[in-house]
Amino acid sequence: MRFGERLAVTLFGTSHGPCVGAMIEGLPSGIPVDHGAIQARMDQRRPGAGIGTKRKEDDVVRIASGVHDGHTTGQPMLIEIANADVRTSDYSFLPNRPRPAHQDLPMHVRSEGHADLSGGGSSSARLTAGLVAAGAIVAPLIEHLGAQVTAHVGAIGPYEAPLPTHTSGWPTPSAAVIRCQDPDMAETMLNHVESLKKERDSIGSRVDLIIGGLPMGLGEPWFDGLEPALGRALLAVPGARAIEFGQGTRALAMRGSDHHGGWHPTEKGPVLHTDVAEGALGGMASAADLVVRLTLKPPSSIPQPMPTVDLATGEASTLSVKGRHDPVLGPRGVAVVEAIAALVVTDLALRGGYLNG
Repeated sequence: MRFGERLAVTLFGTSHGPCVGAMIEGLPSGIPVDHGAIQARMDQRRPGAGIGTKRKEDDVVRIASGVHDGHTTGQPMLIEIANADVRTSDYSFLPNRPRPAHQDLPMHVRSEGHADLSGGGSSSARLTAGLVAAGAIVAPLIEHLGAQVTAHVGAIGPYEAPLPTHTSGWPTPSAAVIRCQDPDMAETMLNHVESLKKERDSIGSRVDLIIGGLPMGLGEPWFDGLEPALGRALLAVPGARAIEFGQGTRALAMRGSDHHGGWHPTEKGPVLHTDVAEGALGGMASAADLVVRLTLKPPSSIPQPMPTVDLATGEASTLSVKGRHDPVLGPRGVAVVEAIAALVVTDLALRGGYLNG
């Protein structure tokens, strides 16, 4: 539950325990801590009105250490976020009837029956609250680096939107709910999700991310390059099933002469010309935008009977998960993807000497 080298983030807590949060180690001293900006990012992680879980959490961030007079001290920072709206009775079927496509059974076996499985326990997407808070903390470092990290919902089911741009705010109420910059596609996506909710079903989605302004050379060769570092962190997002960079799987059908586009001279130096910018070469930033697409599965907790096994009897059984769950993951995933990207980039920037640590 820890990632990063120079800037390391460790998650803690459970979905229905007292709190969730994160420990951040390696923060330079003197970074301004803006609680209003942090809360604004936490609000972006909340479900869109009408389509998400009915669980209501204020997600007020308490910083227990590492800050003095509104600035970081350079010591480890402990972030705590209280769980207020817990309802463990929704999970009274556990552990005897593990939810299909969840970690209930593997975690039950691994812990020899001692894990807190309610709401996913320590594997719950609730723990992404700590990631979003940590990402907001490093925002001043991303700004100092000159980088921009922007994500939106790029696809829900068969409906796909253009890549995001580095703009702020959402153009329409539907766009704000579905977290998609394209107002027409956002309306279509929202209608699709609402129709699936009536059918007691869920749908897959994709978060598209653009990272711009990275200085050329940022990133480490091989296993800690931009793509491997981002891939490792982003694939830990609950429900993640695939990640693509640049042209992604479309590269399969492309010729080399079409894929790379080549270097071209400008007043600011050589630049890449490609349809979808290859923002990293050999794990290091090329100074072009880095395009990342994270595909998320349909949420597994749906209110219709699904097959499981009754562990008490060993017999086949069914389970309809009725609690409070999202029908689609992408809208809430936007803030999480942006936060993780900011944390990874900050870590690599500190390691490479692009920021003073």
